[in-house]
Amino acid sequence: MAARERLQGRIVRTPMLRSPVLDAALGATVLVKPEPLQRTGSFKLRGATNRIAQMTEAERKGGVVTYSSGNHGQACAAAGKAFGAPVIVVMPSDAPSIKVESTKRWGAEIIRYDREKDDRSAIAARLCAERGATLVPPFDDADVIAGQGTAALELIEDAKAAGLRLDALFVCTGGGGLLAGSALSVEGAGKGAAVIAVEPAGHDDHARSLAAGERVTNAPGGSLLCDALLAPTPGELTFTVNKGRVHGAAVVTDTDVLRAMRFAFDHLKLVVEPGGAVALAAALYGNVSLKDAVVGVIVSGGNVDPSVFARALAA
Repeated sequence: MAARERLQGRIVRTPMLRSPVLDAALGATVLVKPEPLQRTGSFKLRGATNRIAQMTEAERKGGVVTYSSGNHGQACAAAGKAFGAPVIVVMPSDAPSIKVESTKRWGAEIIRYDREKDDRSAIAARLCAERGATLVPPFDDADVIAGQGTAALELIEDAKAAGLRLDALFVCTGGGGLLAGSALSVEGAGKGAAVIAVEPAGHDDHARSLAAGERVTNAPGGSLLCDALLAPTPGELTFTVNKGRVHGAAVVTDTDVLRAMRFAFDHLKLVVEPGGAVALAAALYGNVSLKDAVVGVIVSGGNVDPSVFARALAA
């Protein structure tokens, strides 16, 4: 994959983790991809770097605009800094403080908006027009999708090196970029693993869209615990990719997400944010039997506020 070659030396190739406790809990062989160990604490650095790496020098000089609850914003800020491109991130006013501060630390300018009242894509489009900048969206972009897919590609390669082949791959989804990239990587490997989309309860637009065969939208409101996964509807491009390649969907409760965060801390020694833990929660606490299967789980991010993590430790 061209994206993998482009990212070499610019991201961390995160390891494949194993846990006998996790294997015993599922009665399966479980292979974990720990993206909290990525430079910006999530898989998002992959897609942002792959996109910005392909911009011209003139485009980079004009800068990058994106919208994000935090992880993609940090990723664009870090990639922009690496390539000398100024970055503006449109972030919701309720974004976790750790994500806001980390985005600032990478040198980005932050524009806040009200998640319930404002249109973040319209704000970003206006900023691009005013400043001559380039939009790098969080998921609905072919280069972003290709970059995100390198996480699953690496896991497939590491599994093969260990003499294993994935039967199933659990992937979190908000806008669907990681899901689409993962589905394409599985398809490209020709191994036939079942790709499972995982979402938090109340934000299950992918599950409902896949069932309906068309994009549907979440109702306003609901829990904000999994802040990284609150896109109201699947992306147009991502849904086109996913609807023929994703084999199933799972929905997890906040309680199970917090339990999965605690499990990851206790047994994998990982600090995981809520949105990053949903795939693990589905594998651990879902109602699908995984006995004797080889199961991949992408733990997608670890940028969690201390107060939220304290809730998980008390779960």
